[in-house]
Amino acid sequence: MPLGRDGASPGLATDGLTLRNMASADVEAVAAIEAASFSDAWPPSAFTDLLQRDYARLRVIADPHGELLGYCILLRAADQGEIANICTAPAARGQGMGGRLLDDALTWADAGGVVEVFLEVRISNTAARALYTARGFSMVGRRRGYYQHPTEDALVLRRTLPGATESSA
Repeated sequence: MPLGRDGASPGLATDGLTLRNMASADVEAVAAIEAASFSDAWPPSAFTDLLQRDYARLRVIADPHGELLGYCILLRAADQGEIANICTAPAARGQGMGGRLLDDALTWADAGGVVEVFLEVRISNTAARALYTARGFSMVGRRRGYYQHPTEDALVLRRTLPGATESSA
């Protein structure tokens, strides 16, 4: 996919959906999706702060009317990345939005020289775990009691991106 002048991939306009960089004007809608999805939701200020960080890539997917359906936050440090947060609005789940956001993040990470990407997922989130497994993630650890409300373990997953050599992963 060609890159825009700012080095980011342009918005996608297939089947009426748009995948684009998050803007300050999106924070309220993103925070609403977050609050509807997670018992330990990030506050709006966390998204606003990350918009100012050059190591953070925040993307949203919107319907043809501009309504946000989900978002993904990828943090980068040298040749490693972390999916810090990925979420689809409850009404849009099961329609491939999470997969599109994840694929977008992984494509950008690979193009930027990221060797491996990590994330945490609730052990009970079978839909997300299936998505991550389908995208090549595998379990590398477990964080006991990581999530609150309810307390639950997190699985730590890693995906080594295509083109990475064994010595760099």
